[in-house]
Amino acid sequence: MQFGEGGAGTFSDGKLTTGIKDERQTKVFQEFIHFGAPEQIMYSNYPHIGTDKLKEVVKNFRKEIIELGGEIHFNAKLTDLIIYNNFIQGITYTENGKTIDFETDTVVLAIGHSARDTVEMLYNKGINMMQKPFSVGTRIEHPREFIDHAQYGDYAGHPALGAANYKMACHPEHGRGTYTFCMCPGGTVVAASSEEGMLVVNGMSEYARDKENSNSALLVGINPEDFPSDHPLAGIELQRQIERKAFDIGGKDYTAPAQTVKDFLSNTKSTKLGAIKPSCPTGTVPSDIREILPEKVTDNIADALLKMDNMLKGFAMPDAVLTAPESRSSSPVRIIRDDFYQCSRGDTPLGGLYPCGEGAGYAGGIVSAAVDGIRCFEAILSNETPFI
Repeated sequence: MQFGEGGAGTFSDGKLTTGIKDERQTKVFQEFIHFGAPEQIMYSNYPHIGTDKLKEVVKNFRKEIIELGGEIHFNAKLTDLIIYNNFIQGITYTENGKTIDFETDTVVLAIGHSARDTVEMLYNKGINMMQKPFSVGTRIEHPREFIDHAQYGDYAGHPALGAANYKMACHPEHGRGTYTFCMCPGGTVVAASSEEGMLVVNGMSEYARDKENSNSALLVGINPEDFPSDHPLAGIELQRQIERKAFDIGGKDYTAPAQTVKDFLSNTKSTKLGAIKPSCPTGTVPSDIREILPEKVTDNIADALLKMDNMLKGFAMPDAVLTAPESRSSSPVRIIRDDFYQCSRGDTPLGGLYPCGEGAGYAGGIVSAAVDGIRCFEAILSNETPFI
């Protein structure tokens, strides 16, 4: 049985780049291809499915689950765990206004890193968890043709090359590591909020990667000592503070705050944008991003823009557009699990509850999350228990 409300994660474009070396990733790629992903993902340096194709792949996954006897419950929400003698006995969930108890002795928590209400429920049940570093920043947009020429030179536009990618990182003296992430050649910046009154942006691209702009996250690392307290969920609260500010500054209608690189570097609020048209379909409003993000973040982004301009000439072009905030690059909390991939409460193991993937704090992307899922199910099968 699988639950889902939709929303967060909807705009994933199926980037399958990963730094892990686990041999299980081959199985992940094979499964994606089996369910409709392009075969090129097996050998591409930047394997990518595209939002348009990924929607069909996910439908095929879902169809297979149902044909094998599984159930998918949309608009359903996990609200409680039924625990007895420190073993999972079942769950409580709501669906269509009804509260339902479901008996099971095994629950996999593959909740994604935006299921904050579920994380809070787990904390209130006494499940052990801890703070975890994450990153926050903006999206930066350039014309796709500019990035293509910057990377390919005279070969830009050749049909065999496609839209150009880039990946950069720098570490300013006495500063924090700043890096590009989830680069979307020929893609779109999108609003990806999962809570009312808060605004988040992300990036996506279709398989053709042929839109007018290319965009990337430009992120700065945030450590637990930067959190507002030592509470395990303090990182979530920091994310919420940033997202509320963005919502307010954007006009409280989910319009995203945006600023030109020129204005950002001169510490001047943008009153209008330049020649580069922002791609965010829900709209942008000229703003001052320094009012949204912590000073230590914006100072490092400013320094990194100049350093990255030396790596990719023109990266800090005056009319490039910064759209904020990108605050969901990874989970700011880790649900602690033991060598058997199960949770605990205090000093007591809790049998049958398996936190898994990115939202649980054990992965940083589609492939690493899928591999972690395989590991969890290997642990479950080794215990010979049924699962939900």
